[in-house]
Amino acid sequence: MTDEAQNSQITAVGNEMSASFLAAKKRSDETLAAIEKNPGKFTMLTGDRPTGRLHMGHYFGTLRSRVEMQNKGVHTNIIIADYQVITDRDTTEHIQDNVLNLILDYMAAGIDPEKTMIYTHSAVPAENQLMLPFLSLVTESELHRNPTVKAEMEASGHALTGLLLTYPVHQACDILFCKGNIVPVGKDQLPHIELTRTIARRFNERYAKKNPVFPEPDAILSDAPEIPGLDGQKMSKSRGNSIMLSATAEETAKLIKKSRTDSERRITFDPINRPEVSALLTTAALTTGRKPEEIAEEIGDSGAGALKMYVVESVNNFLAPMRERRAELAQDMDYVRDVLAEGNRKANAIANETLEQVRDAMGMCY
Repeated sequence: MTDEAQNSQITAVGNEMSASFLAAKKRSDETLAAIEKNPGKFTMLTGDRPTGRLHMGHYFGTLRSRVEMQNKGVHTNIIIADYQVITDRDTTEHIQDNVLNLILDYMAAGIDPEKTMIYTHSAVPAENQLMLPFLSLVTESELHRNPTVKAEMEASGHALTGLLLTYPVHQACDILFCKGNIVPVGKDQLPHIELTRTIARRFNERYAKKNPVFPEPDAILSDAPEIPGLDGQKMSKSRGNSIMLSATAEETAKLIKKSRTDSERRITFDPINRPEVSALLTTAALTTGRKPEEIAEEIGDSGAGALKMYVVESVNNFLAPMRERRAELAQDMDYVRDVLAEGNRKANAIANETLEQVRDAMGMCY
């Protein structure tokens, strides 16, 4: 292939991806408008892998919107994807502690277990049993094309396991077992939702034309900004640049004070040329509701020390109510375990009913 032909092909693929995103964005906006009118018509599925405690990036990226959806009246479900930990890790050490701490983080941030079902992958056998019929509805090439599978494989350095390859199908089980029809995602996760829609459509066409079993879920595209860590890169547990929601005020202050800045005294908001300073300003802006440029102008020539003190105060004031709530909840871990047990009970009831519908549609009820 000539360079010109290759460039033309790349451009065509880029245009196709851009058109696909624009279509998904339009559908997302329409769905959000429909949610405002009748939130009770919608069932949302979202979740996390229990690989550690949640940080501020998680809060502003997903947790805050989950609480908003819950409080609007959307049927909200949160999966703690414990089986997915072993897609790229060789151990489940500390997993029980991680699961319980996730629940503490959820409830401290405003998730109400009376309104939101919190459950774990491993406790809901019928949900995982959906993997078998769902796998028959996708091709190997469709699985290999998924960009998340490629990215996770490259990041982990592991050989491609069967679980990682089929991760998008497992995610379809998570969404469809509860008849989820909305899933909040970032742009990079759109292929997952498209595959879930494909699986739902193919199942209905193949086995349930007269009485469709599954909805085709819509992606709710997050408009949350990418939260920079204290080093200016994306906030991530693995990079050690995160402010954990469960950190103490003292731990938070120590972390912020030792964060890198640069040699220029005047504080300005310039994410490209001054990523570390701009990351601190973004953190302060998110926790105060102010604009980062406004904070930069206010601090001016007072320098990095003054900026860090402002960030420490802003973050600690913002997190104080969550920390207080978390500390109260942590005094009664039996209650936290009960929350998970009840969520698992509800999830099992839903999954058993859905699996029965699937088996009935396939003529496998004996």
